[in-house]
Amino acid sequence: MQTLFLATLVICASVSTAFVMPLRPCTQAARAGSQSKISSIRGIRSRPLRMVTHPDVDNEYKRKLSEQRRWTKSTKQLATLGPVSNTEEMIEKLFLAGVDVFRLNFSHGAHEEKKALFDIIRGLEVKYNHPIAILADLQGPKLRVGTFDHDKVILVDGQGFRFDLSDEPGDAARVNLPHPEIINTLQVGDTLLLDDGKLRMTVSGKGEGYVDTVVNVGGALSNRKGVNTPSVVLPISPLTPKDRKDLEFALSIGVDWVALSFVQQAQDIAELRTLVGNKAKIMAKLEKPSAVEEGVVDDIIMLSDGIMVARGDLGVEMRPEDVPVIQKQIIDKCRKYGRPVVVATQMLESMIESPTPTRAEASDVATAIYDGADAIMLSAESAAGKYPVDAVMMQQRVILRVEEDKAYRKNLARSNPNRVEKSATDAITNAAREIAATIGACALVVFTARGTTVLRASMGRPGVPILAITPEIETARSLALTWGVYPAAVETRAEHETFPDVLHKICSVAKDKGLANRPDDLLVVTAGLPFGSPGVANVIRVVPASGPEDWVVGGDKNLNTI
Repeated sequence: MQTLFLATLVICASVSTAFVMPLRPCTQAARAGSQSKISSIRGIRSRPLRMVTHPDVDNEYKRKLSEQRRWTKSTKQLATLGPVSNTEEMIEKLFLAGVDVFRLNFSHGAHEEKKALFDIIRGLEVKYNHPIAILADLQGPKLRVGTFDHDKVILVDGQGFRFDLSDEPGDAARVNLPHPEIINTLQVGDTLLLDDGKLRMTVSGKGEGYVDTVVNVGGALSNRKGVNTPSVVLPISPLTPKDRKDLEFALSIGVDWVALSFVQQAQDIAELRTLVGNKAKIMAKLEKPSAVEEGVVDDIIMLSDGIMVARGDLGVEMRPEDVPVIQKQIIDKCRKYGRPVVVATQMLESMIESPTPTRAEASDVATAIYDGADAIMLSAESAAGKYPVDAVMMQQRVILRVEEDKAYRKNLARSNPNRVEKSATDAITNAAREIAATIGACALVVFTARGTTVLRASMGRPGVPILAITPEIETARSLALTWGVYPAAVETRAEHETFPDVLHKICSVAKDKGLANRPDDLLVVTAGLPFGSPGVANVIRVVPASGPEDWVVGGDKNLNTI
């Protein structure tokens, strides 16, 4: 084997001294071999992905996906499960087509159905030996009108219309709005949007238990349609009684993420945190204008583990031209605070009925990727559409095409955020990223207990995959939606193992995952000593994928001498 360069950089948070110890000289051949391997890995990105006609995915393509596709992209995919994707066969096809995280929508379906889906996903995780995250999306306090005597009415521009607390079926003059706290909060001049913004009204007066409005934009209004109040911060709990029951169930089966809908302020996240504890990660769905105001959104991001830009209700309550700007701003802030961010809603809406998307939809998906989103999500496309697998495949194709664009990498480098919180871990991950780029490493490997260091590494958007090695399967699953991160749960008793022992396992995993196939491939490894210290990274090691037996200094495997 060609002689290799091996460097150890130890940076301790409590000591401001860095030690660099060269162990072996690096040859041009070794570097050339490493760069050649990197080129071959990146070459996978440029291979065209062919569309698969629903619902069949051929076995050869399955094999290639299961072996390669985890290492060919950085942006992750979430897919919502529903009536058309509730079987083991279909869920497996979605996973093989590119899904990293499955969303269980608690707005629909019974707990028994969710448990069955949960079990299928966990079975696939074992089958493919790959962590898969599960997100429980709580319905939240969605406002809806009551019912009508004849199921629907036609409202015309300029007419008056009343919302009250009466349980009587509605007509063309009034309807029940079973939310007294909302009626009490609304003021003259406030705007009401109904049925996803199709109808618009302005409050013209109010009294005890009712509000009167003038219809600005009329149309058909039917039973149980949604109501949005874009100009009002609603005095309601972020968790309904139904949400609390769903949350208790979701935590009992072991979901990895919990998404809170209609977040208005940071206190909403704090309230959920008291119930969730450390049983799952919390994702705040930003879909209210009050939640994206400057300052408020920063507080929400800091208290959350992840953010979803839920453009459905956000697009209803805000001007259409504002939504792309807000999306970009939220993504930038999430990178600044080191939180993964998901862009969701109507990504490929036409593929609910059509086997191909519109060009505008493909551009919309690409924009989210260029903006630097960690993940993009399918909703009705994968839950109720005619072409769920094709929709995932199409997003996968767009992801790969964008990520092979040189402008994408340049844009990420230009937008590298000025982090709010700076620490020794930031210094370590920044240095590791630069080392990996300089020597042409095939991967940046992070040994992590809780995932904190991995999130820091992802913030910098390195040019190589981030292999997250953790002894905790829960940590591995939670990292599945983070940009550029490929998690692996490795059984280890780090407190009883030497650093070389752990490095040996890391090299084995890198080879097993197909990241390192040649003896002269290089890995840049970061870890925290002592092992098991959450959020601590104080060691960088450059190692050949062949394993530690060739480079341990003087054969001494005492951890304290590393």
